[in-house]
Amino acid sequence: MRTSGTTRLLRNAATAAASVALLAGSLALAAPAQAAVDSATAAGTTARPGEPAGFHPEQDHAGSTVARHEGRGASAADTSAALAVTQTPGLDVSSYQGNVAWSTAYANGARFAYVKATEGTTYTNPYFAQQYNGSYNVGMIRGAYHFALPNVSSGATQAAYFVSHGGGWSRDGRTLPPALDIEYNPYGATCYGLSQASMVNWIRDFSNTVHTRTGRYPTIYTTTDWWTTCTGNNGSFGATNPLWIARYSSSVGTLPNGWSYQTIWQYADAGTFPGDQNRFNGAFDRIQALANG
Repeated sequence: MRTSGTTRLLRNAATAAASVALLAGSLALAAPAQAAVDSATAAGTTARPGEPAGFHPEQDHAGSTVARHEGRGASAADTSAALAVTQTPGLDVSSYQGNVAWSTAYANGARFAYVKATEGTTYTNPYFAQQYNGSYNVGMIRGAYHFALPNVSSGATQAAYFVSHGGGWSRDGRTLPPALDIEYNPYGATCYGLSQASMVNWIRDFSNTVHTRTGRYPTIYTTTDWWTTCTGNNGSFGATNPLWIARYSSSVGTLPNGWSYQTIWQYADAGTFPGDQNRFNGAFDRIQALANG
C-alpha cells in the first residue's frame, strides 16, 4: 500500500516527465522554423519589403563599390590638365559625411554638389536637408541622386520614391537634374540578377518616370565596366541623359557607348573636399546651363 508521500513523489515525477516532453516538442517545432529563417536569409530574402538582406544604405553612395571592383589607377592630383576644356571642381556626399562644412568646401573651390537622397524605396538620407540646402546656401549648384537597387522593385517605383523624397527639379539656375546612381551591387550579384535587356528596361523605366515627373531626364552615374557588363554597353541613353562617369585614375578613359563626352567625372573617392571628388566638364556657366535645362 502506497503512502501519501510515495503518491506525491510519483505525481511530481509524472509532472516533470510531461514538462520535459512538452519542452522537447517545442524545441522540435522551433528548430525547423529557425532553419527556415536561416535558409531564407542565406537565399537572400529581403529583411522587409523593398530591402535586400543585410541592408546598409548608410554605406552605399556614388562610388562605394568602384574601388573594390576596379581599383585606383595613377594619381589624379591634376586631372584637369589632361582635359580639353575648363573643368569646374565639385563633390558628392551621402549620410556617411554627416553634417558638411559647406562654407569650407566652397572656399576650397567646390562649385557644385550631388547629394544622396534615397535608396530603393525605404531609405532617405537623414542628413539630406543639411547637405542639399547647405550647399545651395553657400552658392553651389546642387542636385540629388538615388542609389538604385534594381532587383527589389521596378524603375518606375524607385523613381517615384526618389522624386517624392528630394529628387525634384526646378528651373532656378541652381538645381542640377536628378541623378541615378547605377553601379556594382553591394549586396550580391554584380548585375542584381537581371539580364542585360532587363537592366536596360529598368534604367529606361526609371529615366522616363523621372522625366515625366520633373521634366528632366536624369544624369546617369556609372562606370564603363559596369555599364558594359550589365547593359551590354547599350548606347541608347547618350542623346537624353547626361553622363556622370566614375574612374579613379589620371584620365577619364573610354566612355560607355552612346556618350561622346562626360558631363561629370568622379575621379577620386577622397581629396580636398568631403566625400568624392568630381570635375564638371566645362566652366561654371555651363553648369548653370545644365541646371536651367
